[in-house]
Amino acid sequence: MKKIPLFSRKHDQNEVEKLTEAIERGGMQEELEGAFADYIGADFAIATANETAALHLAMTAIDLKRGDKIICSVNAYPNVPEVVRHFDAEPIFVDINEEDFNIDLDELEKVLAKNKSKKLKGAIISHVGGQPTDLERLYAIAEEYNILIIEDATEAMGATYNGEKIGALKADLTAFSFNPHNRYPTAKGGMLTTFNEELDERARLLRQNALVRREWDEEGSLGYIYDVVDIGLEYDMSNLDAAYNATLLANNDAEIARRKEIAAIYTKELANTPHVSVPQPLREHSYELFMIKVDKNRDSFARELYKRGIEVGLHYIPLHLLSYYKQKYSLRVNDYPKALRNYQQILSLPIYGAMSDDDVAYVIEQVKEVAQSHI
Repeated sequence: MKKIPLFSRKHDQNEVEKLTEAIERGGMQEELEGAFADYIGADFAIATANETAALHLAMTAIDLKRGDKIICSVNAYPNVPEVVRHFDAEPIFVDINEEDFNIDLDELEKVLAKNKSKKLKGAIISHVGGQPTDLERLYAIAEEYNILIIEDATEAMGATYNGEKIGALKADLTAFSFNPHNRYPTAKGGMLTTFNEELDERARLLRQNALVRREWDEEGSLGYIYDVVDIGLEYDMSNLDAAYNATLLANNDAEIARRKEIAAIYTKELANTPHVSVPQPLREHSYELFMIKVDKNRDSFARELYKRGIEVGLHYIPLHLLSYYKQKYSLRVNDYPKALRNYQQILSLPIYGAMSDDDVAYVIEQVKEVAQSHI
């Protein structure tokens, strides 16, 4: 029986050579930032220890304060509202679009139209699975209601909207991850991009304890003298992580291309499978995830696939069903009906660049067999 994880990464000699180089010299973080800014098409890129650090740093850069409010989809990874709550600010959850699993922009507009609070600062917009939301409409909404947009591109590094990469458009800040599959870390790292020089300078300062150092020079300046000018964080990326992540960045377009090939095979071969619906992309899709819907007995379906060596995932349990948020805000199960229906059916199949055609065929065969015989 084959064993196919939800995610795996193939390593090569180039990574070993890059890590060896990192051990012998510094400066890898700065090199990665320059390469990432060029790759995305952003003016500024700030490397962080991980994607949660990037999001938290974004909240710090916009000077989020106690009592402020940030809108986010109820279908997001828990670190999204978490970074808001760390400031004693309040997340406002919005239901989803059931076709692309992203925030429902109609519902977003309703929330903004009803809002009377001057404390509403902006929205964190997650691009679920590698498919962006309708950004043209989102940016128009943000301009109309004068809110900041922070894009959570954890699952969208290299993804595009109308041919332009996420992070190169109109977001105030965009957070990325080099390790979107948190259970499978080889190295960790996040990145924050912006076109706003003021936000870049503030985030870069706060990333390293808001510490300002002097530089040694021949005129007598002492390089060990420093000052602290704000309340900062320690979120910079290690030299080794930066070296490894540079190899991931160099291979990212090839990784996306392979995932698209696999997604096309899945879509074709599973199209008429009973009880299973394959995703129908509304826009360009980089397929960081391939999320099917199983119309009944989803958990039994998942257990049976696991018995056959196939690991599957769930993206995500809606935030209002999680104990902390449910209790903190007195949320009810049916408060977000579209996210609830989606949650009861979705399942993420393995999809990653290192998957062979044989692996893909095995997943398809087992999904079809389980759908026919166990539902």
